[in-house]
Amino acid sequence: MIQVRYSSPPSSAETATTADLRDAFLVDDLFVAGEVRGTYTHDERMVIGGAVPGTGQLDLPAWTDVLGADSHLARRELGVINVGAAGHVVVDGEKFELDHLDGLYVGRGSEVSFTGADAAFYFVSAPAHATYPTRALSHAEVEPVALGSAQAANERSLFRYVWGQEIETSVLQFGVTVIADGSVWNTFPPHLHERRTEVYCYVDLAEDDRVFHLMGRPGETRHLVLRNREAVISPPWSIHSGAGTGSYAFIWAMAGENNTYTDLVPVAVDDL
Repeated sequence: MIQVRYSSPPSSAETATTADLRDAFLVDDLFVAGEVRGTYTHDERMVIGGAVPGTGQLDLPAWTDVLGADSHLARRELGVINVGAAGHVVVDGEKFELDHLDGLYVGRGSEVSFTGADAAFYFVSAPAHATYPTRALSHAEVEPVALGSAQAANERSLFRYVWGQEIETSVLQFGVTVIADGSVWNTFPPHLHERRTEVYCYVDLAEDDRVFHLMGRPGETRHLVLRNREAVISPPWSIHSGAGTGSYAFIWAMAGENNTYTDLVPVAVDDL
């Protein structure tokens, strides 16, 4: 199953009800046992998806009626991160084992399937103009960048898996940010990047915990309340920041016309 979301102007968020915001920007039904589910957003033509294989094997769907091709990656590249227990992603017959929060970049033109009784795979695809090699990305082997501070309640570790350096892609970037115990804020103070869309998927939350995700133009912010394994689409005009009621991590993925990781515009707290 795949949904389609159309692009929204910033003014639509400023006058929207909570239900309107959730319908337009929240992706809350990706992880269903025995299924592959996806959402296609016209923002950068990204596909956000989840695959929960259970005891079987699931193929990455072509979703031909939406993507217009006989294979999902005929004109796309893919990023995968396992948010469950250990499992495997099979790319053109080659098996890659992914433990919790391990990632995988898959280049254009490949065929992909998922296995693992207790695995749950989050994936994002975006249009690609060229083909680059498949790369396994071990969470344990990525050197994190320390950000924030305990005093500001925003201490966190940024794990850059694919970020415009070391691994070449067409447009896709993705990684994981882990919030330190005792901290709550992510991406704060926030920022904007006009030439890219970003998607956050919040993971590793306890059952009763939530993340209050801030979105919108500076000075006109709104918020969404997210559970574990729910995602939110952040268009180029929107900040993307949030605070959790307990420990959590989030997967960030970006696509657009600019793949320079540091191409962003900081937003001062006074401007919110």
